[in-house]
Amino acid sequence: MDKRALHLTGAALKGEIDIPGDKSISHRAVMFGAVAEGKTTIKNFLPGADCLSTIACFSRLGVKIEQEGSNVMVHGKGFGGLKEPSELLDTGNSGTTTRLMLGILAGLPFHSVIAGDDSIAKRPMSRVVKPLAEMGADIDGRHQGEYTPLAVRGGKMEGIRYSLPVASAQVKSAILLAGLQAEGETMVLEPVKTRDHTENMIKQFGGTVEVDGNCVKLQGPQSLHAADIMVPGDISSAAFFLAAGAIAKNSSIILKNVGLNPTRTGIIEVLQQMGANIEIIPNQAESFEPAGDIIISSSNLKGIEIGGDLIPRLIDEIPIIALLATQAQGRTIIKDAAELKVKETNRINTVADELTKLGANIVPTDDGMIIEGRTGLHGAAVQSYGDHRIGMMLAVASLIADGEILLSNADAVEVSYPQFFDHLYSLAQA
Repeated sequence: MDKRALHLTGAALKGEIDIPGDKSISHRAVMFGAVAEGKTTIKNFLPGADCLSTIACFSRLGVKIEQEGSNVMVHGKGFGGLKEPSELLDTGNSGTTTRLMLGILAGLPFHSVIAGDDSIAKRPMSRVVKPLAEMGADIDGRHQGEYTPLAVRGGKMEGIRYSLPVASAQVKSAILLAGLQAEGETMVLEPVKTRDHTENMIKQFGGTVEVDGNCVKLQGPQSLHAADIMVPGDISSAAFFLAAGAIAKNSSIILKNVGLNPTRTGIIEVLQQMGANIEIIPNQAESFEPAGDIIISSSNLKGIEIGGDLIPRLIDEIPIIALLATQAQGRTIIKDAAELKVKETNRINTVADELTKLGANIVPTDDGMIIEGRTGLHGAAVQSYGDHRIGMMLAVASLIADGEILLSNADAVEVSYPQFFDHLYSLAQA
């Protein structure tokens, strides 16, 4: 078990860093490259454990993929060129790989088995299995397809009109990927708009998709063609340094080339509402995903209420928002976030438990948490529970905690941000 002793109390953060590639977009670029015809080149790919699991799965489906650091070439074969795997498709710790791949496998005329690690084995899959079964896929697994391993017998698919009971970009994406292979129209109705990287990617690879408010629809089947993809920096990764720059004293940092897709910028809106010193400089170059530089400086923050339609746009950032709230004046309420219970860990309880160890005044609720600030934090032994976002949040806490934070399972951060500790130390030493 990897442990790190972190003692950065009072460090001022100065300088600039390039945020690693967006995890969600990196996953999708490989997937779309694999099911498109021709060679797709991906730049600024995130070579984290989750995205490498996606590469490994498509390699087992017969796709030639060349990867050198953050540059990837995918020799796509089209949907019809994928081959029945002779081995288990191991998705590691990646929920995105698991759920989106189910949408692709659902339309392929062969048998496959997909599974991940112990964390994935506890995450609900029926939310994806149900609509795919309605489209014609034969998927079975533990507890009637609720949990992995899942066996998929794909084949002829029919379009579907489906209203998502829970806002989920992963479920939406799985249905759309199946719809690209299905006969007729596939329509997905969202309760609130979720991240739209899949819709953007369909267009980038020459496909057609219509978006009208919270309704997304496409006609199938469609053929896709190779594209060159420049992946912007991951705003979910940037969020940890946005928080660090806001709460560390005498700090001012620049985060370069961060994705600014409006379906993902909830963290920026939260910082603005809390009174953070933040400036955004959009890139002028044309791209299928908006991006820009962000400047963040030490700030006097105030508590706010976070809920409703904003939650799907910052669901992955709530652990670091909870830390921000401990340093804000007054009460912060996070609600409508019950989805946190079925992430890599039960993030509601885990965030509350670990921050409480550091001295935070935080109470978990059924769908979020209540945090009283401003609270001084102290050192303690804490753990990530194998959750990359919990690990990074606790590491950022070391900037303001009085004393040493001993973080167990620190290597979990490699799932999404392999250079995280290097970047943290380089800014603290600048």
